[in-house]
Amino acid sequence: MRTVAIVCALAALTACQREKRNVRPAPVQAAVFSYAARESPLEPGGALPQISPANPYEGNAFAISEGQRLYEWYNCAGCHSHGGGGMGPPLIKTEWIYGGEPANLFDSIVKGRPNGMPTWGGRIPEYQIWQIITYIRSLNQKEPKSATPARSDEMEPHPEVHNK
Repeated sequence: MRTVAIVCALAALTACQREKRNVRPAPVQAAVFSYAARESPLEPGGALPQISPANPYEGNAFAISEGQRLYEWYNCAGCHSHGGGGMGPPLIKTEWIYGGEPANLFDSIVKGRPNGMPTWGGRIPEYQIWQIITYIRSLNQKEPKSATPARSDEMEPHPEVHNK
């Protein structure tokens, strides 16, 4: 009986990776991925080695919720609203000007874009940028349904209003 309990406890501890939380992310990388999100195959001086950064938080529910919190905290909603656009372009879309892959989004946030998008590189830690990217991709159903909440937190009712 005791062996069955131990096996069940071990299975429960290793079964779900969706909520894996890294409370101490790795320090910022020394080099910003300057050529990771290429907009053109043309390069002066010949082709450069292809860097392919991967989003370490892809499919992570905690990262999506943290990304949503950071999206509000850094006032991304001030320009992009809640994904529908405002002063800045909408983030819920299928066609992206500079590409919608994680490397392209990382590049846009770190370096900024002409006509409005400021550079956030050096102001936001790298792990938080990846969490924001994970949240943005969840708005476009690019993250697994199991990790994406059914509706965003701003749509949730406040408990004090519901209990009256």
